[in-house]
Amino acid sequence: MTRVLSFFILLTIIVPSGDAAFGDWPQFRGPNSAGVANGASVPTEFGPGKNELWRTPLEAGHSSPCVVGKVIFLTTYLKERQELAVVCIDRDNGKVRWRRIVSADAIEKGHPAFNPASSSPTSDGERVVAYFGSFGLICFDLAGKKLWERKMPVTKSFGGNATSPMIAGDRVILYRGTYVDHFLVAVDKETGKDLWKVPQHEPINGEMACTACPIVSGDKLIVHSARSVQAYDLESGKQIWVAKCATTATSSPLVVGNEVLVAAWNKLGEPSLRPPFPTFSQLLAKHDKDDDETISRDELPTLWIFHRPDGIEAAMNGAKLRFEYADRNKDGEVTSEEWSKCIRDTEKWRAGYETHGLLAIPLDSQGIVDPDDVRTLEELSIPEVPSPLCDGEHVYFVKNGGVLTCVELKTGKRIYRKRTTGRGTHYASPLIARDKILTIAGNGTISVIQRGSDFKILATNDMQDSVYATPAIVDGTIYVRTHSALHAFAEPKAIAEPKE
Repeated sequence: MTRVLSFFILLTIIVPSGDAAFGDWPQFRGPNSAGVANGASVPTEFGPGKNELWRTPLEAGHSSPCVVGKVIFLTTYLKERQELAVVCIDRDNGKVRWRRIVSADAIEKGHPAFNPASSSPTSDGERVVAYFGSFGLICFDLAGKKLWERKMPVTKSFGGNATSPMIAGDRVILYRGTYVDHFLVAVDKETGKDLWKVPQHEPINGEMACTACPIVSGDKLIVHSARSVQAYDLESGKQIWVAKCATTATSSPLVVGNEVLVAAWNKLGEPSLRPPFPTFSQLLAKHDKDDDETISRDELPTLWIFHRPDGIEAAMNGAKLRFEYADRNKDGEVTSEEWSKCIRDTEKWRAGYETHGLLAIPLDSQGIVDPDDVRTLEELSIPEVPSPLCDGEHVYFVKNGGVLTCVELKTGKRIYRKRTTGRGTHYASPLIARDKILTIAGNGTISVIQRGSDFKILATNDMQDSVYATPAIVDGTIYVRTHSALHAFAEPKAIAEPKE
């Protein structure tokens, strides 16, 4: 009975994001970005050559599949030609129906892991809207005819502007936070004209990602924004509430019951991201090669001010302590006094960062949300990029290194924290498919975990290629985008025995 009730709750936490049919996957992470797939069971074991319906080679891109009706939409980037495109693929056979080039005056830059086609398209079943930080918004009908475009200045940001739009009723919603501009906008989905636009005044720096996809709950629009989570009136754009928090606005939020769940992350938000520094005595004992009681440049080991220990293979995965910062008098040697001052100043700077966490914010808040009204469900192993999941009873989230945490929604009690079979950096968000949880490692390892309080790895699937894009799941078929192709996986359909 409990299992049945849990699944019923799972079905009811989804709020459709627009006019797409139930069962479509109309935007990043599916209906309302919840990451939950209903319908037929998906295969536990899959990969190239295993339960594979088809494979379609693709140009580069990290955007997730958008599935409506019989078609799939993706965005791509061809580096050799500096060419962006929106691609429509037949869902039945994987053949490309059409490809439309989106001409940009310049291509935005970002983190080494960023791709200019990182934003996922969205569709209401009649049109598809794509966003590129290099171009702006562009809309096509399902046959590939351009309906409108809304050009914007080429973005500038440290990470790259990988935010995704969503369709809510008659409007397209986009949250854009860059050095160039910072705003939340609603445009008419039929014309691309502004319905409202709200400037954001929170300053953007290199630590801000601003990549979360907006979601809706009734007449409320929820936005995980720079250093806050905000709610707006969907019709007018008037702000209803704002909850300040220590966040880079990377992952998408969830609405579960009367709360908004969000993984608020910042680079020094928990102890594992702040490696301890050795004392000067420890430094001398291990690294003073010439026994002169000081540390020279070539004797200083790699020490991290900030470090993602479980994402070590990713480019720019931390900030190193520079010798110049420790050598205060610039004589080429670090003394005990200089080291003490260096560490004292560094720890003071670290202390300026607040603890982050998995937060539950009252949906019916008003004005500036009192921090005492926000529940902190967990403060450790918070994911930097992947968005959390909820089945109505438990909240699941995965961080770099394949560390999957399950907490009880009602109490915040940690049920488990376990390693999946995926390792390294995780960019894609996990998904729920009925009684399974899928976690996706950047190296292409997809772990299938039993949903619920008992942790059990059901299968490990190797895509034999990197996977940064979050998959889509529709009608029992898993659509996985690797760095080189789009794959469709499903269990073989039973063939009915002929009647005598």
